[in-house]
Amino acid sequence: QAQLVESGGGLVQPGGSLRLSCAASGFPFSDYAMSWYRQGPGKERELVASVTSAGGITNYADPVKGRFTISRDNAKNTVYLQMNSLKPEDTAVYYCKAANRGYVRAWGQGTQVTVSP
Repeated sequence: QAQLVESGGGLVQPGGSLRLSCAASGFPFSDYAMSWYRQGPGKERELVASVTSAGGITNYADPVKGRFTISRDNAKNTVYLQMNSLKPEDTAVYYCKAANRGYVRAWGQGTQVTVSP
């Protein structure tokens, strides 16, 4: 069955960096666009970044442009989110999602990112 497992979250000070990973299994990873979402305390889940199946096109939410970078390694069935210059407002549970033409194949269970002095 399709499965996504996130890792790499943790506690970091403002201005710091973290790299999230999302390992996929149970489906043809390279056929699916991948996205990172986040849900902060008391907030709705929001799209952070996405990358096409071949990795050629990326998109970012305005609050993270210039600070976050999404990438994927189809040989390793893994998508990454490099987060730099982190701010307290980036505190959230981060989720990855696999989708193809609007069909959602899987969501991960989430990884907590906390940005605090």
